[in-house]
Amino acid sequence: MQYRTLGSTGVQISSLCLGAMMFGKWGNPDHDDSIAVIRTALDAGVNIIDTADVYSGGESETIVGKAIAGRRDEVVLATKVSSPMGPGVNERGASRRWIVRACEESLRRLGTDHIDLYQVHRPDPATDLDETLGALTDLVRAGKIRYAGSSTFSPSAIVRAQWTAERRQRERFVCEQPPYSLLARGIEAEVLPTCETYGMGVLAWSPLAGGWLSGRWRRDAVDAASHRTRTMPFRTTHAHYDMDVPANQAKLDAATELAGIADEAGLTLIQLALAFVTTHPAVSAAVIGPRTAEHLRGQLSAADIVLEPAVLDRIDRVVAPGVDLNPEDTGYNEAVLADPKRRRRAVSW
Repeated sequence: MQYRTLGSTGVQISSLCLGAMMFGKWGNPDHDDSIAVIRTALDAGVNIIDTADVYSGGESETIVGKAIAGRRDEVVLATKVSSPMGPGVNERGASRRWIVRACEESLRRLGTDHIDLYQVHRPDPATDLDETLGALTDLVRAGKIRYAGSSTFSPSAIVRAQWTAERRQRERFVCEQPPYSLLARGIEAEVLPTCETYGMGVLAWSPLAGGWLSGRWRRDAVDAASHRTRTMPFRTTHAHYDMDVPANQAKLDAATELAGIADEAGLTLIQLALAFVTTHPAVSAAVIGPRTAEHLRGQLSAADIVLEPAVLDRIDRVVAPGVDLNPEDTGYNEAVLADPKRRRRAVSW
């Protein structure tokens, strides 16, 4: 297992981060089996686990807490806040009111007295960044969290957060967690360079492109539907997997070509996909999301693979640097574009 420094924190993390999204009702509802998967990952040298309060409505955090009991000091523990956790209008977002309450509830579920990396899961356009950073700063000073991070922030939002932290004397985001894969390379243009500029770590989520790079999605597949398309509440849109969408046809063609490149390199497509992500100098770790022990074994096999320049050049010819084949795979639609009221001015004649 390779280890890298998480940005400029000095904290050493494994190049593969265990994502816990699939532990619980969204993926594997068997707690004992999920705990065994987590402990197998720790035994293999994985030392960072990433979860979120919203995963299976808090069940993922509960499972992770059980799995790391007695091994807490081995683990760099990361979780997230801001996604809806109930019907209440204030049970979500990045306000001080919600962040403080959500942190306490995550600590309870995780069975720990501190979180190593507490990340804002998605931007909250309704909340001033100083409000968010102020709450996170107080949690650091109270010993409830060690570091703060962001997830799926735009380059400009990353910069605004850094400026706000410097000018208001707040704790800054030390890490960004964006989507990144062979099929979704958009962050190479600005997000990754911006993170490098500010000495931020990068935990890349969905390195297997939501299952597209698992080897199941190919031109001759009869039924390529993944477990996630059936169980994940936020996958209700067909935009990610509907084969009538031209962008998904492009993904299918690319995945088939990339599988050929992997074969010729003596690798599985999973190994090629994970090694591609961890090869980028700005990436601290790729977040893997196994549901079973078999999935985990296949992904751990990529931990020490280094891709040759010739292989990387061939990949660039299939999917150009900085390109997302399907814009829906970016993980977040800016509110200013999603809300017609915010993208159009009222017109008076």
